[in-house]
Amino acid sequence: MAEQTSINIPQIFAVALVGFFALRWYLNKPPAPPGEDARPRRGNQVDLVKVEQVIAMFPQLDRRTIAWDLQRNGGSVSACTERVLSGRGLDAPPPSFQPDLPAPGTQAPAVGVSGAAKKTGASAAGQDLIARYGLQARVGGKGKEAVPSEEQKRQAWSSDKGARADGLKKRREEMILEARRRMEEKDAGA
Repeated sequence: MAEQTSINIPQIFAVALVGFFALRWYLNKPPAPPGEDARPRRGNQVDLVKVEQVIAMFPQLDRRTIAWDLQRNGGSVSACTERVLSGRGLDAPPPSFQPDLPAPGTQAPAVGVSGAAKKTGASAAGQDLIARYGLQARVGGKGKEAVPSEEQKRQAWSSDKGARADGLKKRREEMILEARRRMEEKDAGA
């Protein structure tokens, strides 16, 4: 005699459960916006705020190149910035990469950008760091300001919020002046 296989109740329950979850997953897909394909358009979508953040730090770079690097590294502004600062530069985007970016004259909405970067149009864009942070008096000696002593650098992190803010402001000013000093030395050597 031939043996017959039977389907038992746990097997029926498992098939019903898997079918339920598959149907639920299929029906809960987000609908495509009107006028677009049902397929996701991953290739050229770039967060304009992130592009503007990188442009604010490196205005000499091309928006399309920045958008390509952000798209390749998953939208990480810090990774893009690190690549530029390390001297490696950004890779040129392929000709097929055409992101939807505004013209360089127009600005994207400044969401999440600090108050100093929210200044309007040409006044903020045309200023250098010395003018923006009011360091003209400290640059009077052609960038040969006194270098802060080691004792000043070793000050511990204060528990007072105002003291920390002052310390960070001084560090920012020192970094700007040091960068200016290095740039002048580089220009004098060239």
